[in-house]
Amino acid sequence: MVSRQQRSSAPPTTPAPAAGVPAPPADVGSIPDAVPRAEPRSAHGNPAFYDVFGQRYYVLPSADGYLERGVASWYGPTFHGGNTSSGERYDMYGMTAAHKTLPLPTYARVTNLKNGRSVIVRINDRGPFVANRLIDLSYTAAAKLDMIQGGTTLVEVRALTPGVPDELARDVESPAPALYVQVAAFAERDNAQRTLTRLQAAGLDNSSIASPVEGRSHLYRVRVGPVHSVADFDAVAARLAALGFPKARLAGD
Repeated sequence: MVSRQQRSSAPPTTPAPAAGVPAPPADVGSIPDAVPRAEPRSAHGNPAFYDVFGQRYYVLPSADGYLERGVASWYGPTFHGGNTSSGERYDMYGMTAAHKTLPLPTYARVTNLKNGRSVIVRINDRGPFVANRLIDLSYTAAAKLDMIQGGTTLVEVRALTPGVPDELARDVESPAPALYVQVAAFAERDNAQRTLTRLQAAGLDNSSIASPVEGRSHLYRVRVGPVHSVADFDAVAARLAALGFPKARLAGD
């Protein structure tokens, strides 16, 4: 298991001792996904911003249109029964998750980009406060995505709006897309070329420029890859941070 680091400031989660944690259900896969429903913003866990480990995080005013790819981890027995940032009790066998900036609560579809499995979770907690980690899933959500043993995996997180059809609902597993680390995006190709030249001079020979796609993007995207695992992503992200590109993110083809 890859759990979150201990929080150091608001909004906190209070860990509970692992003693007395119930055994996993016999068939975790039978636990239903969260069902999106309209809810008011939680009275707790939604400040305009908060600081953890010297980093400031700004809570988004809305989850509408949120779509991001990155690394998912999961958290379990150490936190089971403790308070989430929203003030609710954490149940590792529920279909919940933690996110640094999405409003609490938010419903989201999380898709494992390695095997195409997807689940719907209710985000009611803050975290994970570890470099390059996007979302922290409950034990059950992670088990349904088949990522318990590995501890982490590459995922897509798409916020859902209650009452709006989930167009990406999947009845069968879908093939994983080609994944890259996006370094930056530019309106002018010359700016993208300068960044590409710098990356190649630093030894990142697998860097390239993805031209704008009609109807999807008007930007020249500088990227590195493809990457095939969390280890690949972490290694590339670390190299890019050292070169002055700390906000590199996972992106699809």
